[in-house]
Amino acid sequence: MRVFVLLMLTGLAACSWFGSRKPHQPDPTEIIVTGAPAGSIVFVDGSPVGQLTTRNDHPQVLDVTAGAHKVEIHLGDAIVYREDTYVGPGEHRMVRVLSGFTR
Repeated sequence: MRVFVLLMLTGLAACSWFGSRKPHQPDPTEIIVTGAPAGSIVFVDGSPVGQLTTRNDHPQVLDVTAGAHKVEIHLGDAIVYREDTYVGPGEHRMVRVLSGFTR
């Protein structure tokens, strides 16, 4: 009987340990911008979210909410690239700037 009680208590303790672990966190939802001219400003849904001040071959990773987004690349007063995109939960959407404009 003692062995049975000891096994039951051990089993309950193990269940509580497994049940207390944190749930898996989903991957972040991201837009990754590549090919934008150095010095340009990235806008998502009309708000500036980052400036590309270095070489244009380094991607800029932007955390966004899942859903539809408008990505614009501004250089000075000009919009040099615009793209509408959809990013699902946990997806990593690549936006390749194809303006052909470099600085």
